Amino acid sequence: MKNPRITVITVCYNSAATIADTLESIATQSYRNFEHIVVDGGSTDETLAIVSGWAKHPIRLVSEPDDGVYDAMNKGFALATGDVIGFLNADDFYADPSVLGQIAIAFRDDAVDACHADLVYVSKDGKKAVRFWESSPFRKGAFALAWCPPHPTFYVRKHVIERLGYFDLSYRLAADTEFMVRYLESGGVRSRYIPRVWVRMRVGGQTNQSVGNVIQQNKEILTVLRKYGMRVSVFMFVLRKVINRIGQYGSGLLKNIK
Repeated sequence: MKNPRITVITVCYNSAATIADTLESIATQSYRNFEHIVVDGGSTDETLAIVSGWAKHPIRLVSEPDDGVYDAMNKGFALATGDVIGFLNADDFYADPSVLGQIAIAFRDDAVDACHADLVYVSKDGKKAVRFWESSPFRKGAFALAWCPPHPTFYVRKHVIERLGYFDLSYRLAADTEFMVRYLESGGVRSRYIPRVWVRMRVGGQTNQSVGNVIQQNKEILTVLRKYGMRVSVFMFVLRKVINRIGQYGSGLLKNIK
């Protein structure tokens, strides 16, 4: 497929402080064969006014109550018409104007069903790099070793999503991990890793808002791994995850980050 149409889905709720950065990073992409869908959960701040008044690129806006972020993401899946689908949510923005072009190049290879890249966590003002999530190529069994690609960089062909399904809403904090485990470990999806930073994500997401959420997310992830037949040592899984996290804050933080 020479020039795949890419659907970018943005999920938001009361995101007036950050969503303009998200929209601007999409509007400035050099690759133009994309559609942008914004799924709003019924915002009561200025989010809808910002999105409705945006004129730099076309946006399909849906605003209605939902049952959480993964339910909103599933609504985006149902609306998408592109050949390739991914997410850029309202606290995030693309690292540079070439990201969608890099994604399009990856999917010109018919052997590629999905792709992922690297992500940088940034301060709330979006200016300072805080943590560098450097990914790597997928290998069978990797999730049981606490490996996981950054979901905001994970793009998948639409026909694969139609075959393997949407997010499982029974997982409150780890539906994105379950989605990727199902696709990569169980579904036989052929993924390509692109060693470039694609997304800058502001710190302070739902999972990290409390220790309780972090614990609950990891409980859900362990349930997912066992669901798909992976034998996991809880101690070793947690240890590897802690080591990986420390490394993301370490000396490699600013590598390849401008």
